Amino acid sequence: MWKIALCLVAFQVILAQEAGEIPEYIKPCRRDDPELLKCFMNSLEHLKPYLAKGIPEIEVPSVEPFHMSELALQLTDGPQGYKITLRDMEVFGASNFDVKSMKLSENGEPFTAQIIMPKLKIESKYISSGVLLIIPASGGGDFHAVFEGCKANLTGKVSTPVRNGKTYLHLDAFSITLDVEKASMSISNAFNNNRILLEATNLFLRENVRVVLEAMQPQLHKKLAMEFGKLTNQFLKHVPRDWFYV
Repeated sequence: MWKIALCLVAFQVILAQEAGEIPEYIKPCRRDDPELLKCFMNSLEHLKPYLAKGIPEIEVPSVEPFHMSELALQLTDGPQGYKITLRDMEVFGASNFDVKSMKLSENGEPFTAQIIMPKLKIESKYISSGVLLIIPASGGGDFHAVFEGCKANLTGKVSTPVRNGKTYLHLDAFSITLDVEKASMSISNAFNNNRILLEATNLFLRENVRVVLEAMQPQLHKKLAMEFGKLTNQFLKHVPRDWFYV
């Protein structure tokens, strides 16, 4: 039954596109607006509640939580260096953002934007191997992290494919760098709840949180860009460019 309902909703979206009706999740801007850039920034912020709950009629999933598959981290060096692999990651807080700045693409240059997210919370499973603080610390359990004061710098390039006589936008290249003002990390349900190993690992994470964060960032940036790029293109392929202007 739900498949039939989803098909009906999708059919309604197609009809709305043909009729030129702009859906509620789009906040269009006037082409002659002297503060067009500010309008675009407000249009992005208008999307926040829709990103939080998802837009099922165009198959855009909720970003609360935002899902990522895996990060592999080498935290200490040597033949028995300490490694952590994070799996089934869920990131909470991505829909709560403020757009601080934006620069549109001009003369082939990429667009740029900066957004601020007050807090990102990460929950995941983890597997570890190696020696930590002279203690063998191979095992697995739950990983928790909180990033506060997150500043994301976005850069990308778009193309304008034409389908059925309408021009759309497509994100061809996209990158994200994330600066975090404050971070905390911990584990639980690990080592059969061996208190010594749990305390040793959490002590390491508390005292070396910046080291762990720096180890996470290259992969985290790449995976965030890849997943948000897919999400963005899923959205854009249903939204003719003219819907952004009136």
